[in-house]
Amino acid sequence: MDYIVFLAAMAALIYGAGFIIKESERIALHFNISHFVIGATLIAFGTSLPEMAASMMASYHGKSDMAVANVVGSVIFNISLVLGVVFMIAKSMNPQRNLFAKDSAWVIVPVVIFYIMIQDGEISRFDGVLFLLMMVSYLLFLFSSSKDDLEGEIDEDLEQEKFNWPKSILLLSIGFLFTIGGANYVVESGTNIAHSLGVSEWIIGLFLISLGTSLPELVVSLVAVKKGNAEMSIGNIIGSNVANFSMVLGGSALINPLTIDLQATNYDIMILASASIALLFILANKIYNKAGGIFLLTILALFITHSI
Repeated sequence: MDYIVFLAAMAALIYGAGFIIKESERIALHFNISHFVIGATLIAFGTSLPEMAASMMASYHGKSDMAVANVVGSVIFNISLVLGVVFMIAKSMNPQRNLFAKDSAWVIVPVVIFYIMIQDGEISRFDGVLFLLMMVSYLLFLFSSSKDDLEGEIDEDLEQEKFNWPKSILLLSIGFLFTIGGANYVVESGTNIAHSLGVSEWIIGLFLISLGTSLPELVVSLVAVKKGNAEMSIGNIIGSNVANFSMVLGGSALINPLTIDLQATNYDIMILASASIALLFILANKIYNKAGGIFLLTILALFITHSI
């Protein structure tokens, strides 16, 4: 029964997050907020809502391992699985934006800050505030970036629709209900599954929850590939990973300080660092092809094989 509840809750979590993203974008367009502002805020971080809801709920219930593992696993899956698949199936990628020059720091700096913070075995509330300040820094960076890089991320169909306040409020309410309720049952059923299988809550968060909450990034990236905008997926993943560290971990730490067993989680954190370094190497050498995809999927295989 816990497995059915887990799958249903995960679906509700992702479905609810989708409602929130779309309705927030619709409201922003209604108030004539620029495409750039929408792209830099709602779209850049909207796909991290499932991770945020799941980790914050886990933190609220005092399940630090699950909260932190969700972020670590999500970042690993975002880079190795999502971008690995994108590079494998994309016919050609020639980003106009110099991703290495402009965005490489945001690939590795959050990982370095995370590694430094956990050396005392805890992400404190003060650390959480620092993570949230990193989010402010990233937003300022986005606002100083080229606006053209974000124009293409807006849902053009929304601009053609007639705005309806009652409908938007209703759909937003449904979205929050599904997201919060889904996150609560994901944590509860995930804990029960961990106990029944005799595995740790870290493993459940690292695989089941993080893989499920990475689905929005995978869907967005595959849609981008289908539309011939595969390079957009790289920016989405970088932004999503920054949001995972800053908003998700930062917000979760504010609810309750997060403890972490460095010895037990050492390999997974090494994989996290390896995936980030691999992405840096790909950006530096512009290996946006099957070679880059195989490189990232190999890291994913090592991650899964060791953990199993």
